[in-house]
Amino acid sequence: MKNLHGKVALITGSTSGIGLAVAHKLASQGTRVVIHGLLAQKDGELICRELAEHTGGTASYHRADLRNPEEISALIGGVSEDAGEIDILINNAGVQHVSPIQDFAVECWNDMLAVNLSAPFHTIRLCVPAMKKKGWGRIVNVASISGLRGRAEKPGYNATKHGLIGLTKSVALELAGYDITCNALCPGWALTPIVQKQIESFSKKNGMDFPTATRELVSLRQPSGRLVKVEHLASLVMFLCSDEAAEVRGAAWTMDGGTTAQ
Repeated sequence: MKNLHGKVALITGSTSGIGLAVAHKLASQGTRVVIHGLLAQKDGELICRELAEHTGGTASYHRADLRNPEEISALIGGVSEDAGEIDILINNAGVQHVSPIQDFAVECWNDMLAVNLSAPFHTIRLCVPAMKKKGWGRIVNVASISGLRGRAEKPGYNATKHGLIGLTKSVALELAGYDITCNALCPGWALTPIVQKQIESFSKKNGMDFPTATRELVSLRQPSGRLVKVEHLASLVMFLCSDEAAEVRGAAWTMDGGTTAQ
């Protein structure tokens, strides 16, 4: 995908999981990727060196707490100074909390709103002016099938991911007259740090080893009986960033082993 060569991509929450897989995929296409997270600077730079060695691409690390709009603004400004104005924005960072609503901690609700929904709003509003100036841009918001359906004891996650899909559609329509697209990716269960914690909790609760707990949970959740691979999600993100996807606008694209087809 030659159109991605030389572009600057910011991927939030990209020190592991889906975000890191996306960073590797884009870097392999000659995109200058910016890794973001909450790790210490030296640990983030180590990830960038490993990515560069593996892909032959270029990467830099920027730390920011996405609960703080001032840090988000500093992040966007710092990336522009360090790597250039952002062409590709992947809003991947997210937090999860599972609890009955009557016990759901208010601070967890506020953190989920801030990271899962408000942060993408801020990054988009800050990146769009430069995209309009360049006449090209790609925005991909990593939502979830939890943005398309409900699950008990996940009010914060369901609410923020539904909201993120709504934000995606609104931005896509606003930018429909430009060569700037905005789409949402809606993964099912993939082996990310969030899902790993859920499987570990299930494993401990039911006295199972991790592989058994994984098989048990996945068979209950996804008709395919298999976890989604982060590498496949990264390939879909790369497609959404390509010229071939120029008229994919406002989509909420699932990759979930058939879960939402039920």
